[in-house]
Amino acid sequence: MNLLFDNKFDKFDDAYKEGTFIFVGLKNSAELIREYVLYHRGRTIDGSLQNDATTESFIYNTIKPKSEKNNNRFVHSLYENVRKDDISCCGRYLSIKEISDVLAPQTAVPYAMPVGFTVSIPLDDLLIFSAFSEYPNSLFGDLKIKFKINPSAFVFCQVDPVLSMAKYYTINKDELLSSGQDKHKDIDLFFRNWSLTFQYTNMYTQIGCTADLITGIRAEELTPSGLKNLVCDIKPVTVSVRNYIIEAVTANMCGYKASESCLNRVRQFYSNRPFVVPAQRIESWVFPSAASSAGIKTTQNIPLSHVTDMCLLFP
Repeated sequence: MNLLFDNKFDKFDDAYKEGTFIFVGLKNSAELIREYVLYHRGRTIDGSLQNDATTESFIYNTIKPKSEKNNNRFVHSLYENVRKDDISCCGRYLSIKEISDVLAPQTAVPYAMPVGFTVSIPLDDLLIFSAFSEYPNSLFGDLKIKFKINPSAFVFCQVDPVLSMAKYYTINKDELLSSGQDKHKDIDLFFRNWSLTFQYTNMYTQIGCTADLITGIRAEELTPSGLKNLVCDIKPVTVSVRNYIIEAVTANMCGYKASESCLNRVRQFYSNRPFVVPAQRIESWVFPSAASSAGIKTTQNIPLSHVTDMCLLFP
């Protein structure tokens, strides 16, 4: 996809470009799907149309245990992992060097940068598939899903520069020492002079919105003798999506080594009875009036049928 920036991040010294990152990706991979519908043998499955799959996946992942989201690459992005430059994420870490090198020749705002990454969506992360684990498609035919993408589901954030710079220094220490003392001294200055007053946005920001990001880190000389001071620029930056292209879609399904005699017995079992695939869905009901500074007082009548969970969401 093509990302759009309204800042070139050109106020960085070379010593800090490769160790400072911005993350762009998804909090949960399933939130990428905006709407979907299921088909069986060419016919739409009743009740399978979901026009707000992003909200459905958001709610479903809200109640999912944190242990299932941790260390799940290409599927989930916990902020505490992303801010530490951890590989357990669904998205892409963009170094300031990558960004500035691509944006430098451009003159028109916003500046465009092509970015590609892999997303893995487990089928049972889609609520409609979460209730069944085995579907004998060899007996009942394939299920087909038709879906649309939601580019507004992407988020971005500033990776903690202290942690990412420490990781960069540890990995490239020998190379930095051999390249000369200037860069090594500038990195040492960074760790000694980094201040908690350098306040950037410490959370995810939805793509298309504005967040306070670090737009420059540089060492400025204070005296002719070489005494330097660390300067950090933090400014509002808007990151948005111009367009996107899905280059490949693959489906990985688990197989079952059932013998032919076993399959025949299953066919016989279901020859005179229906095969039911249990499924779930989320329905959202909006309050008829918006909340004011004094709160909200309203009445909502909602018909309930086979409800297992109920929650209120406040913006």
